[in-house]
Amino acid sequence: MRPDYNQALEWLESHVNLEKLVSTEYRVPTLDRITQLCHYLADPHLDYPVIHVTGTNGKGSVVNMISAVLIAHGLRVGTYTSPDLTSVTERIASNLTPISTQEFAENLDILRNLEPLLNNIPSRFELLTALAFKWFSDIAVDVAVVEVGLGGTWDATNVVSSAVSVITNIDLDHTELLGETKPEIAQEKAGIIKQASTCVTGETDPEIVAVFEKVAKTKNAVLARIGRDFDYFQDRLAVGGHLFSASIFGRQYSDLYIPLRGSHQVRNAVLALAGCDSFFMSPSEIGEGGAVGREEVAPERLDLVRGALEEVTIPGRLEVLGTRPLVIVDGAHNPAGIRVAMDALDEEFDRHLDRIVVMGLLKGRSIEDMVRPVVRDGLELLVACRAPSPRSVDPKEIEQIASKLGAQCICVPSLEESIQLALGKAGEDHLVFITGSMYVVGLARSLLGQENPATLTAKREKSL
Repeated sequence: MRPDYNQALEWLESHVNLEKLVSTEYRVPTLDRITQLCHYLADPHLDYPVIHVTGTNGKGSVVNMISAVLIAHGLRVGTYTSPDLTSVTERIASNLTPISTQEFAENLDILRNLEPLLNNIPSRFELLTALAFKWFSDIAVDVAVVEVGLGGTWDATNVVSSAVSVITNIDLDHTELLGETKPEIAQEKAGIIKQASTCVTGETDPEIVAVFEKVAKTKNAVLARIGRDFDYFQDRLAVGGHLFSASIFGRQYSDLYIPLRGSHQVRNAVLALAGCDSFFMSPSEIGEGGAVGREEVAPERLDLVRGALEEVTIPGRLEVLGTRPLVIVDGAHNPAGIRVAMDALDEEFDRHLDRIVVMGLLKGRSIEDMVRPVVRDGLELLVACRAPSPRSVDPKEIEQIASKLGAQCICVPSLEESIQLALGKAGEDHLVFITGSMYVVGLARSLLGQENPATLTAKREKSL
């Protein structure tokens, strides 16, 4: 009998879900469980080259862009990301097409049969990671682009032997687990740098860069930095995105377009290009380049890159889900992310639009640091709700902080009711912004996909 997908999910969900636990319940970090699990699977993570991506923000975008560019070069690319927005199968993809529910169930069934042989029961994330590695091996990917789940050194994905690692940036997040200072967090994330490899980073803080340089030196690895080895220029707004040019290790990519909002996505795109070029180059070649483009990249390659970036989509990142009112969702889940998202709204959308913000937060971050960036000119109302997670912050705590900062705030029990309230109060010239967690955005996308904003507005008006 073929394994049933729903039964497979039920078994998966019976395991410890570190993504939903509060910090006090976090297991002692170890790679023993994932190492043993992969060993019983014949170490599938060693069957293909890997580009490994970590950082505080931008990981998912960079992974998606790297995958798109490598696919354009004719490679079969395995992509592993987290968290998912709608279905767990989104996390594991071949050429950006998610694994089928049947293949997912069949591979999970294999892991279920292996589990009694293990010294300790693996976590949910470890099972998903092992499943991804096995499936990538089974379908013979040419390269896997793997996103770190949390941190770096002790993340389950860090059993890979990556020739290229990418560290997007460093900011304060998950401080109870990764360290209380940025250098401590940087040290943890630098744990993905492997011996004689290349590490690409978008971080510019000298104190943080010094941490990466020290780790790279001990690993005989090359550290490629934005502003020195690669960079972007001529960034300008375009319809639905950005036009820009980039110089990667001395070669220039001109007139690139990404259909994504926010100048931070241009930075993510140049990081992705640097990661891709690093994959095709030796560390010694990278060291000979520079951030100033001396020559245009070959026309054929330029066309491939342009075509790949033009088709990139990043669900849940400044994603427009409706118009009149304008409805935008963004999965910003830490203070740095929410600041970037709010700045992008100011830069790319009409500042004269009155804003209604729906926000649900998870524990582990300063509530005030999350709310403060939202309280700015144009905010008409903040609707605080409970995030769809056991780690949700009590909406009343958000309301207290918002009131302290001088903003009008209403507490609503559920996200669905919050969206209905926001759309009911919004006129055609309002901007409704839904944010605070990827779990919030994931559910919001489902709700707004099932019923368009006009329908939800009508329901709200009927209930008043």
